[in-house]
Order: sequence, then C-alpha cells, then structure tokens
Amino acid sequence: MARIVVIGAGLGAMATAARLAVAGHRVTVYERGRTYGGSAGRFERDGFAFDTGPGLLHLPAVYRDVFVKTGKEPLEACVGMTQVDPAVRHFFADGSTVLLPNASRGGVVSALEEALGAGLGERWGEFMNRARDTWDRTRRPLLEEPLRADWQVLGRDPYPSVRIKRRLRRDRQADTLAEVAAWELADPRLAALLESHALSYGLDPRDAPASAAVLPYLEQTFGSWYVAGGTRELARALYERCLARRVEFVFGSEVAAVVEKDGRAAGVELADGTRVDADSVVAALPPERLAALLGGRAVRRAEDAPAQGPEPVVVAGRVQVFLALDGAREAGAVHRSVVHSAYREGELQEVFDELGMVESLGDEIAPTVWVSRPDDPALRPQGEHEAVVLTAVAPVHEGYDWAAMAGTWADRMAAAAATAVPGLAARVRWREVRTPSDTARVTGSAGGAVAAPALAGRDGRFLAPSNVTALRGLYAAGGWAHPGGGPAHAGMSGALVAGLIVEGDGFRGSR
Repeated sequence: MARIVVIGAGLGAMATAARLAVAGHRVTVYERGRTYGGSAGRFERDGFAFDTGPGLLHLPAVYRDVFVKTGKEPLEACVGMTQVDPAVRHFFADGSTVLLPNASRGGVVSALEEALGAGLGERWGEFMNRARDTWDRTRRPLLEEPLRADWQVLGRDPYPSVRIKRRLRRDRQADTLAEVAAWELADPRLAALLESHALSYGLDPRDAPASAAVLPYLEQTFGSWYVAGGTRELARALYERCLARRVEFVFGSEVAAVVEKDGRAAGVELADGTRVDADSVVAALPPERLAALLGGRAVRRAEDAPAQGPEPVVVAGRVQVFLALDGAREAGAVHRSVVHSAYREGELQEVFDELGMVESLGDEIAPTVWVSRPDDPALRPQGEHEAVVLTAVAPVHEGYDWAAMAGTWADRMAAAAATAVPGLAARVRWREVRTPSDTARVTGSAGGAVAAPALAGRDGRFLAPSNVTALRGLYAAGGWAHPGGGPAHAGMSGALVAGLIVEGDGFRGSR
C-alpha cells in the first residue's frame, strides 16, 4: 500500500483520489481552500443558489465509470440527473432564433432547416459527419489514454476539411475553426453557432484548430445533462465517495513545495513547515502553481512538452452574473440559451487581442452570453422566484482592470440576456458579479483563465501537458493536464493518472 498525496480537491483530483484509494493506496488530499470542488463551486444568498462553474455535464459516462469502479452505488443513485431537452435556444444577431433538441443530430438538422432556411440544416449535417470522423480519429489518444510519446503526430489536424477552390490560387483547406465556419458553413448564423462552442471553452475560433469541430459533435451526439441541485452536487457525491473509500481530506492547508529525494517526489511541504512523506504526489493545479511548488525545477519532460510555437495559446476567462429574480419562469422557458453578439470581431478583439472593446467600439456592444435557467426548486427560495446565471467569455490580459470593468460587463450581459428572459430588468432583486480576478484568487490560474479540452492540430499547441512530469513520482491531473479542461476531461484525467500509478509507465489506457 503506497502513500499518495493529492494536491487540490477539484473534480479531477477527487476522481484520481477515489480510484487510487479503491486500488488499495492510502490517499490524503490537501486543499488550500475550505471546501472541495474546485471550479465546481456554489454561491448562496437569501435562499438562492448558483453554480460557479459549468452548469451542465457532457459525456456523463466518464463519471458513471468513476462511480462504478469505486463502489456499489452507481452515479444515478448518488445524484439526480436528467437530459436537458430542448438542449438550447440560440438567438442570432439578425433576430432569427432556433431551438435545438437534445442528443438528436437528425432533430438538429430539421430544426435548423425549418428556422434558418432550406439547405442550411443539411449543410450543418454534412459538417457534423466530418466532425464525427474527427471524433473517431481522436477519441482514444485525446481522451482515453495517456499522452502518447510521439505526440507530434497529434499536431496534424484530423478534421477532413473540404478543399475550397479559389480562382487563380491553389485550393485550400481550413486550418482553423473560423475558416471551417466561413468556408464550409458559409452562413453567419451557422458560423456563430459553431464558433460559440469554441468560445464557451475560452478558445479563440480564429486560432483554434479545425478539429475543435468535435466540441459541438460531443454535445449534439451525447447530450447535455443537468445534475439536480447543480453541478456542485456532482462534486458533493464524488467527495462522499472519496470519504467512503477512506480518502483523507485536509482543508485550509496549502502545499508550499514538492519534496524531492533521490531524483523523485518524496512528499510535500506545507505552508506551516510540516513535511508529509509520500511515495507519489498528484498535483491538480494550474501550471503556474505547479512550477512554483517545484522551485525552479523543470515541470515537463522535454519529450512530453507540446509545442507552443511563437504565439502561445490564449485561453480566456469567464464573467458570471448571478441574478436573483422575482416572479416565476414564463411558459416555454428553456434551460439554456445563447445570445450571440452582433459584433463578432469586436468581441474577439476585446477578449483575445487586448484591444479594449468598450473604448474602441462603444458601450452598447454586448458579448455573446450564455443564459442558464434551471427549473430547480433547490436553487431558489419558496414562492415565485428564479436563479439565473449569465456567463460570457472574458479577457485575462495582464493589467485588465476588473475592479473598474465588472459593472460594465454585467450591464452589457444583462442587456443581452433580456432577449432570452422576458421582463428581465424589472424582475432583478439583486445581482452578484464574478470576474476572472475572482477565478484567479480561487484557483491560482494566470489571470483567471479556465482550462480548455485538448485538441489535435496546429502543431500540437492545443494539447494539454502530459500527466507524467519531469520529476519521477509526480503526476499532473485535473483540467490543466492531459486531456484538458471541462468536467468530463478533468474526470478522465483521474483514470489516466490512477492507471499510471497503479500499472506503471506501461499503462496505455482502459480498453
């Protein structure tokens, strides 16, 4: 029985801890905060409750597997889960709307055909066929097995782009998701629909590889699931599963350094000077925090370091606005809506190019806003009320003054959300705003960036770092390690790290 220290208590960290504990190891989790869950947090006030992280779960099979492998009670016996149907309503800049069903590719095609015009649904369906091919080619190496030693092969984009004939020029294929949207979908509403999936993960569609086509494919094929009580309940169930497997949690205890002995990780040193010995250490931390714990030693093995290229990937943060509303949901209200910005270029410049959208283009501009309206009595006080979460992708540039800009962003987001929530302004009892500065304070990520899923293509720049580090016995889990961010991917990192520790470097994933 080995002694394992896990740093952090997010979803990926707890998935790792539970799997290692059931394999017979003695696992202790050190979390600098006062509770578990990481980004899967909760804000509560006056009987209202809001998820501070992702509001929906995709690929629930990842967590079903965790619960099956770590105990007798399956996931659905520990939390209530329902498919969100309809999945989402999109409001486009030209005033058109479309309501998309859950986990029905044929239904999506029909809805787009009816709402947006003849031929557009079919065009989206053809794109989804290419996205399916991309998923089939990358599912295993990017989700189900450790980062391969020859990761460079994943630098080639697996998306089967349509070759575009260009007059007097060589035929071209799309290299980025934005080019897929412009050249293959060729309709601004379909383009906005596609690009919003990259944006929702904090990725710039102008830079993200064409293989990001898998993001809408995952949602429309495997569906969107809501956990009763919010995603925080998934974190609670995973925490309780860890306790049942005798995982020990130490909250309010910050790790100050990873201890090295004879060329391998031998434990950790806490901020109060206490040394904790261990046979292996698992760090579920942003790269900046992990580097600090190693005191200048290399974090990544050279052979496991995907190329960043001359321009490193810019991953955005989030602004969330929690709205406590008086009055009940109207008939026909949907769980999730996306209100697309009418100023795509301005939004992308503001978030990714450090060009101040407010100063350059005017206060009237609203970003793309995701509106979450779960019809869940657990999230609101008795009577006719509603707890609504607005989310927008936001910059993490150094020096961005969130103390000054938070109110402006919240105003713009609420103005956009009024399209999806009738009478919104008159119903607001109070609001709470969370910015990337708050994310940085809680997670330690640079500027408050949020980890994105790993993607193939673009010379490997969008791959996440390997779960194996340069220091033997030190492993990386969670959203900032392979296979990347998002609840499903972070949860899968637990299976990969546990496999590497239990079976050794020869582990090649579950089959």
